[in-house]
Amino acid sequence: MKICIVNPPHTAIGSRVPDDHLPPLGLLSLGGPLIDAGHDVSLIDAEFGPMSITAIVSQIVLSAPDAVLIGHSGSTSAHPTALAIAQAVKAQDDTVLVIYGGVFPTYHWREILTETNAFDVIVRGEGEATITLVIDALETGRPLSMVNGIAYRGEDGSAKATAPAQAIADLDSCRVGWELIDHARYSYWGGKRAVVMQFSRGCPHLCNYCGQRGFWTRWRHRDPVLFAREIARLHRDHGIELVNLADENPTSSKKAWKAFLEAMIAENVPVLIVGSTRADDIVRDADTLHLYRKAGVIRWLIGMENTDEATLALIRKGGGTSSDRQAIQLLRQHGILSMATWVVGFEEDRPKDLWRGFRQLLSYDPDQIQALYVTPHRWTPFFRIAKDRQVIQADIRKWDYKHQVLAMAHFRPWLLFACVKAIELAVQARPRAIARILFHPDPEQRHSMRWYTKMGRRVWLREIVQFIVQDRFLAQRPSLEAFWGDPQDAEEESMTLPAPRRKQVKQNAAHTG
Repeated sequence: MKICIVNPPHTAIGSRVPDDHLPPLGLLSLGGPLIDAGHDVSLIDAEFGPMSITAIVSQIVLSAPDAVLIGHSGSTSAHPTALAIAQAVKAQDDTVLVIYGGVFPTYHWREILTETNAFDVIVRGEGEATITLVIDALETGRPLSMVNGIAYRGEDGSAKATAPAQAIADLDSCRVGWELIDHARYSYWGGKRAVVMQFSRGCPHLCNYCGQRGFWTRWRHRDPVLFAREIARLHRDHGIELVNLADENPTSSKKAWKAFLEAMIAENVPVLIVGSTRADDIVRDADTLHLYRKAGVIRWLIGMENTDEATLALIRKGGGTSSDRQAIQLLRQHGILSMATWVVGFEEDRPKDLWRGFRQLLSYDPDQIQALYVTPHRWTPFFRIAKDRQVIQADIRKWDYKHQVLAMAHFRPWLLFACVKAIELAVQARPRAIARILFHPDPEQRHSMRWYTKMGRRVWLREIVQFIVQDRFLAQRPSLEAFWGDPQDAEEESMTLPAPRRKQVKQNAAHTG
């Protein structure tokens, strides 16, 4: 079958400002198994330009595919664009099959299939194994009801879902279709040739606001040596200089992570690694942090989320302010940059709460900061906690963590925005931070901090202009539950787990007995 994979252009400010683009790992991960199954696969990466809907559809029509696959890592905020592409494709040729996947459609399949005929099939959960089964069923006429892990429209027109698929136990069994891209087009970190990769999927922790934890269902990791070998091959064959890890928490297993670091050191390739992890994992690894920098790790984004202990307990973050501070200090001692995320709006903050948070951020002394707004997802436990709060932003393209979407009792939107922008500026422009940008002894760190500062300044200014010129807030404010629907935390896990090996052996023995 001829298949066209489409990466929609993302409307988020951070996607439009940088001159760098990263390849769409999730879509490439579908491409590899499809190519290996004998299908003719091509990729349209509409982030370049970005391409207009008309241009995207013209290119799709030119390739004359039997099926179009659409998905995006910014799943919720990218949905309106994905929908517009699907509708335009169907308007051109309604015989083309349109398949949709990602986190948002995994949980909102009922509404999507009820509200539009633009999508024929929705893949729920991981797609590598499921997509080949879907394409095979469509090609051979086998009933879609026999494919686990999907949603589709039945003969009566109603939305139907099959049983959840099993989570992929062996992440090394599905290869990424790197041949679908020209590596020379993709870069990060100020022009360094770059890719996005995953060492692991999922997270073992219980943060109740996380929209990714349940989607991946269980934390798993790739073979450390094979993963390092793939990175080395990408460097040697395609000149890759930097790997951006898309993991939620790659360091969950100290043993596995240390094995990867040692394997990377043994490969001896000059590849930089950036990603995100937990502060308590950094503190845990104090005795092995020397391996991080030697293996190429140059920056960690640390999801602190908040500096208030009561709020951290509310969102079940685990860890605490002391480990956050210690982690930043440890990273600096080992030549690794720290980026601290700080999320506003978990509770009804007052001005004194923001002031306290600002002072704590200064005491943490991170190299970089990323201020975000709480963005509740219907399938997370936090949604149930916040379901009665008022929604002020109806445009879901702005449900991207960088825009305020929930009302605050003690802040009007303009005041909260002004406070957040002021805190960002004050933390990034403090004398100690500027001195590091100008005089850091490590040229690689100096380059990266200057690049991030340059990009951050452009994003910061554009966010202010957009807020003044474009952002509009609801006058009649529905509750979160009225806006999105009933809580779905009972369906949070999108896939099932393979039965434990010991249990399978017992079951087999029972059948043969």
